[in-house]
Amino acid sequence: MRRREFGATGLEVSVLGQGTWRMEKDPVANAVEALRQGLELGMTHIDTAEAYGDGQVEELVASALVGRRDRAFLTSKVLPQNATHDGTLRACEASLKRLKTDRLDLYLLHWAGSYPLEGTLRAFDKLQRDGKIRAYGVSNFDVAELEQALAIVGEGKLACNQALYHLGERTVESQILPWCQAHRVALVGYSPFGSGHFPDPAVGGGKVLAQLAKAKGCTPRQMALAFLTRQSGTFSLPKASNAAHAEENAKADALTLTDEEVTLIDQAF
Repeated sequence: MRRREFGATGLEVSVLGQGTWRMEKDPVANAVEALRQGLELGMTHIDTAEAYGDGQVEELVASALVGRRDRAFLTSKVLPQNATHDGTLRACEASLKRLKTDRLDLYLLHWAGSYPLEGTLRAFDKLQRDGKIRAYGVSNFDVAELEQALAIVGEGKLACNQALYHLGERTVESQILPWCQAHRVALVGYSPFGSGHFPDPAVGGGKVLAQLAKAKGCTPRQMALAFLTRQSGTFSLPKASNAAHAEENAKADALTLTDEEVTLIDQAF
């Protein structure tokens, strides 16, 4: 599995990771098996949050990581309604307890809220100094919010911005991704398959994608992942509900798209 420098952190992270949103709705055994299979195949970045299943998913991830914690790059997130300075510290401790670990590799503010961002980021800095987290960042921030965060912490401290990024939603490419690349902030795309709305292979862009995938000897989902991680500084978090799906996702790492394929997908979506 390819790894890339993760912003300015000095860390290298797998280009393809594993999302866990709504995983509490999957059969537990299948979900745990999917995460473990993905980890075996090199998708070591596992992303979760206190909001997912009201903590249930963090507990599920903990089960999947028994005996495997040191192989994972583990991310969780604090909800904005908990993100006062002291609230962030408490939320992190609660996540660590549910995840049965003594540290997170990455901790994020889930989205911008009403509490002053300075307090949240000051708490992140304390957690990092205390060894509770290795790096910190944000999620669902637009450029104005990213500028605000950068003004507080300075260059080189903000590890990433996590954002919605799939073939049907490429807004991040216009401003957010260029900003992240300019400031050495990783762009981590979530819901790369559109949360149940993957392009229909019979019509429109989905038909183009299916034809290209067939010619290349891969699946449309693998083609989509290759496209979404084609640019420097980009990462993706596909979710898998079973081990076979995790294996399909991981195989996308071996794909290199030609300029023509990129152009055709770009035009189709």
